[in-house]
Amino acid sequence: MFKSENAQSRDEIASYLRSVADKLEQGDAITLKAGSESVTMEPTARPTFEVKVEREGPVDGPGELSIEFELEWDENSESIEDGAGSLEIE
Repeated sequence: MFKSENAQSRDEIASYLRSVADKLEQGDAITLKAGSESVTMEPTARPTFEVKVEREGPVDGPGELSIEFELEWDENSESIEDGAGSLEIE
């Protein structure tokens, strides 16, 4: 539906994440825009929050590291079951 990928400073990334966090906290829709493309999403009150850390590349050499943050929800449902554990970010 939408994809944007480019190198940015840590401050710029933090600003984007802060904007998303503010929208989530306020219960507002989140609109993403890049060039002529845009998408507006309205997460449910209790979406599933997935955090994934990955290393891609050869086992015996340097690779690419990533942290992925993902919100998921069923378009036809208002809530999704709770996960098994709680996430902590330090």
